[in-house]
Amino acid sequence: MGRTVGQAAGEHDGRPVPLHRHDVVVVGSANADLVVQVGRHPAPGETVLGSDLAVHPGGKGANQAVAAARLGARVALLGRVGTDGHGRLLRESLRRDGVDLSHLHDTPAASGVAMIAVGPRGDNSIIVAPGANSLLSEDDVRGAAPLLRSAPIVSLQLEIPMPAVLAAARLARRAVLNLSPATPVPDELLALCDPLVVNEHEAALVLGGMGDAAQQAKALLALGPRSVVITLGADGAVTAEDGAVQPVPSPRVAPVDTTGAGDAFAGALAWRLARGDALADAAAFAARVGAATVRRPGAQNSYPTLAEVETL
Repeated sequence: MGRTVGQAAGEHDGRPVPLHRHDVVVVGSANADLVVQVGRHPAPGETVLGSDLAVHPGGKGANQAVAAARLGARVALLGRVGTDGHGRLLRESLRRDGVDLSHLHDTPAASGVAMIAVGPRGDNSIIVAPGANSLLSEDDVRGAAPLLRSAPIVSLQLEIPMPAVLAAARLARRAVLNLSPATPVPDELLALCDPLVVNEHEAALVLGGMGDAAQQAKALLALGPRSVVITLGADGAVTAEDGAVQPVPSPRVAPVDTTGAGDAFAGALAWRLARGDALADAAAFAARVGAATVRRPGAQNSYPTLAEVETL
């Protein structure tokens, strides 16, 4: 029987010996989430009253790292945080969940901040002030080359500068890119994605709103990535590779807060791909993680353990 990704040829005490120190290396952002609950989202120029402000650890990179770590993955985060109170909050949260912070650099600047309004149906609107995240450089990435080259999966997002993202993808054995926030990316980066992960709104922005999810997945695949995943919220996801599109269902749950659910999906997907799962199987597991996440408020605070996912 062949070995899965992450197993060595031999065994120790009957258990596989890891070939690498980390399953997933996340290169990305860490933000403090400033969250307010609102009865409805304001129209342009309108003021609405909200709940008391809550501050939680977040950021797409940190979220993905925590989501994977809670499921049992060995995870490292490459990024930058400020030397302010928010930076200390982010470091402590990540450390608590067992994320390797040896490549999370302190920066004499404000940490990244996301201002999040959560509506009555769990829907949210988000504005991000990148702060220290915007200072992650190609040199930072090249300095972590042995880390990136050794991991089965490098997980990327776009809350950090594009040159750092591209440098990480070039070094990765397999790069998973969550194209969020949606923005034009170089053809070279698309060609390195395996998979490119977008939600249905991001897919529409990239493609100009064409078609249903299956058509969008094929159209995205034609842009150059080796594989594609489109997340569809409560409707699960679709995967596309080698020209074939496969629907992926999601458990039905009553959503409380969708903040960070896409990051939970991406973190879970990266971990299962690192384990050697097929893309559709990894996406099906990630959809269950996303469904478990939206049942609780907040981002990282809502991320499930493997045991909680298995109850769905």
